[in-house]
Amino acid sequence: MSQSNAVRVDSVQPAGWRALCSRRDLVANSGVVAWLDGEQVALFHLLETEAGEQVFAIANKDPKSGANVIGRGIVGQLKGDLVIASPLYKQHFRLQDGTCLEYPEQRLQVWPVRLNGDAVEIAAA
Repeated sequence: MSQSNAVRVDSVQPAGWRALCSRRDLVANSGVVAWLDGEQVALFHLLETEAGEQVFAIANKDPKSGANVIGRGIVGQLKGDLVIASPLYKQHFRLQDGTCLEYPEQRLQVWPVRLNGDAVEIAAA
């Protein structure tokens, strides 16, 4: 993870929507990584999906290798699902719910995320 695409949010706020970064911090059809209360979150900004423009927030830590690399994965579509392919072992995780298509016992945490004007907001406890 390079310094240029990392954003840190460590302030404690009440549950609800929190600003995580700016829309200009996102890279279209690719991933960037942000810090949320000491945890790495991979953000994927997809411009042209069936549902229109979407942002997904998913854990950056690959459960098989333990490395924080999901944000560097390749976005694609398999079996009708939007997925991210882990750059190490190439397993595919559904962006919608974090389930792994090849290994159902593997799962990544996901967070609700939205664009609110120029802000990227995440729902965090």
